[in-house]
Amino acid sequence: LDVTLHADAIHRGGNQIIPTCRRCVYAAQLTAAPRVLEPVYLVEIQCPEHAMGGIYGVLNRRRGHVFAEEQRPGTPLYTIKAYLPVMESFGFTADLRSHTGGQAFPQCVFDHWQMMNGDPLDATSKVGQIIQGIRKRKGLKEENLDRL
Repeated sequence: LDVTLHADAIHRGGNQIIPTCRRCVYAAQLTAAPRVLEPVYLVEIQCPEHAMGGIYGVLNRRRGHVFAEEQRPGTPLYTIKAYLPVMESFGFTADLRSHTGGQAFPQCVFDHWQMMNGDPLDATSKVGQIIQGIRKRKGLKEENLDRL
């Protein structure tokens, strides 16, 4: 980094340095291929065996994936553990109950953050569309962010 500052100390204040630093940091962030992290729930679902097909269908439609399935000893119930993005969880309980005849009981708890695939600066990608929707909802400019 090469910088030319004013010769007098009185003119070398924050007014000269801060805008330059801001532009450098902003450019560095944009050239570093930014990504978006999304929160993910750990979902535990208790259900009888014949309702499991509906659960898998609902989870697949909502970008969820099952990582454990076990039967509770001494009962006909199964416990299914899955990861579900928080963005996809709105209306999840009602959807699950409608596809299992009210026999599935989900419990959602925050588990981790997961990087979303795609470029948030590309308006045609899924992540870019999410970012544009957020900016519109918050009343921010919907223009491209890579303009310095």
